[in-house]
Amino acid sequence: MKPYVFIARKMPEEIVNKLADRYEVGMWEKEEEPVPKERLAEECQKADAVFCTITEAMSGDMLRQSPKLKVIATMAVGYNNIDIETAAELGIKVAHTPEVLTETTADLTFALLMAAARRVEEAALSIKQNQWSSWSPFHLTGRDVFGATLGIIGMGRIGEAVARRAAGFNMEVLYHNRSRKKEAEDRLGVIYTGKNELIERADFLCVMAPYSKDTHHLIGKEEFRRMKPTAILINSSRGGVVDEKALYQALQNKEITGAGLDVFENEPIDSAHPLLELSNVTATPHIGSASVKTRMAMAHMTADHILQALSGEELTHRVV
Repeated sequence: MKPYVFIARKMPEEIVNKLADRYEVGMWEKEEEPVPKERLAEECQKADAVFCTITEAMSGDMLRQSPKLKVIATMAVGYNNIDIETAAELGIKVAHTPEVLTETTADLTFALLMAAARRVEEAALSIKQNQWSSWSPFHLTGRDVFGATLGIIGMGRIGEAVARRAAGFNMEVLYHNRSRKKEAEDRLGVIYTGKNELIERADFLCVMAPYSKDTHHLIGKEEFRRMKPTAILINSSRGGVVDEKALYQALQNKEITGAGLDVFENEPIDSAHPLLELSNVTATPHIGSASVKTRMAMAHMTADHILQALSGEELTHRVV
């Protein structure tokens, strides 16, 4: 009997066929709706491998009730939706997709930075709503990017890629990381600082830290109080790294000038969320890696991890 692979989100035929050539494959077919928790649990109970994304919560209880499960391959860099400790305890391999989405996510991060700085969303909306009555010297004036100070919290692959883009805008780049990266300093010209100093000096504060219990609400009320009133927050890492209630208050009270957000604490974010009512918030629906080329590369890598695991080979990017 062939091993059974469950694909938790609808994938292109090319990806499905890559696995169906060797295994029995089941897939959640609805394009815009995530698989219900109950259906996911049922599929896990009979699956040898699961192909998932960030939207599927793989809890410890679910894993304990999945006796055949050998590997969970997630089409994402982050894996906080998977109970890693339980997976390790049960001998279930977990793989993710780093590196392949680095440049694309850095592109989106810098696009958010520029859009928030120059109030692009507000300006576009003013035209669409017929609010542009005449030219005015200070109408919709924003913040300069060229020559500004960029602070990056989390100097991983994507953080470094954002720093490379900032160099083209003659930005001073400060960074804070769990460990100092002198090689990156020499190569990129970035400057290591303490977290508080970085927050106080940055014109643009870019959060690139992975989400964990240690980084939950890493940026909150105290950090917003330290920021310049002219500063702009950019978050394209994970929503839980930023305290959204504190961010809302900081924007409302003009403690900071604006925010560019691609991620949120609860996704999909409700359109009635208070943050989305603010004109100084530029928001996108978690599209950091959303280019056709990158998403296909991520899907192929995820399928390859399943092929490797079920063939007894070493996983290219194994978490546990």
